[in-house]
Amino acid sequence: CSSDLFVMLILIFITLYPFYYIICASFSENSLIAANQGLLFWPKGFTLGGYKLTFQHPLILSGYRNIIIILAIGLPYNLLLTLFCGYFMSCQGMMFKKVIIGLLVFTMFFGGGLIPSYLNQRSLGLYNNLWALIIPSGVSVYNAIIVRSAIDGIPRSLFEAAEIDGANDIYVLFRIVPKLIMPTLAVILLWCGVSHWNSWFPATIYIQDNDLLPIQAVLRAILIANDKLITSSVIELDHYNSYAEVIKYAIIVVGTLPILCVYPFLQKYFVKGVMIGAVKG
Repeated sequence: CSSDLFVMLILIFITLYPFYYIICASFSENSLIAANQGLLFWPKGFTLGGYKLTFQHPLILSGYRNIIIILAIGLPYNLLLTLFCGYFMSCQGMMFKKVIIGLLVFTMFFGGGLIPSYLNQRSLGLYNNLWALIIPSGVSVYNAIIVRSAIDGIPRSLFEAAEIDGANDIYVLFRIVPKLIMPTLAVILLWCGVSHWNSWFPATIYIQDNDLLPIQAVLRAILIANDKLITSSVIELDHYNSYAEVIKYAIIVVGTLPILCVYPFLQKYFVKGVMIGAVKG
């Protein structure tokens, strides 16, 4: 038992230390971090300069604004379409049900590719528009299968009783089913939210104006594509250079912390949803 505990502590340290290092580095002096070659267990020369310069950049605030808009519209949109699709696949006696499900599953393995998707977005007038980041990601077949498995776990007698009382499919779908599969819907909401939050590639393809970039695309541009993007009219270049290394760590914290704060509240639903998704029969 002691050896197992030791191994577990080592694994916990290996997993959590990179996050702890980034947090400590984001509060440290730039010169001290640049010279540091070993482990870091506390900030070196505590300062908030990196965070101050990060939030002075206008694209950080616009990036947060854009991702909030995407989440506010995209999550209900994702949940509604996933619920519709999962309910359809769980219904009995539907015409052409097997054919339609086969077509849906086909899309899990084959797609049109990047160039056809780009041309399709332009022809629909979605290019350089936040709708280009919302509409195409409306429903995931995998998530719909998980919802179908959850609905299949509801006793059929409950649906029959609702039909006897005069309830139609719309009433059952919106008033009965969500209350009975709430843990599954919470997991789908978490998955879709994390997917939207971490998505940066579609924005680099379909968005041209920097003011429309979501937060992760902004962070990528600053960290990878062009680290001088943080410089602006409100930030002097020399001032930026004195915080260049620390700003990168501060940006990582700013982009990661919000989604990490949400996860603990949905963790219990996450475990149950994964168990439901393990059975797709």
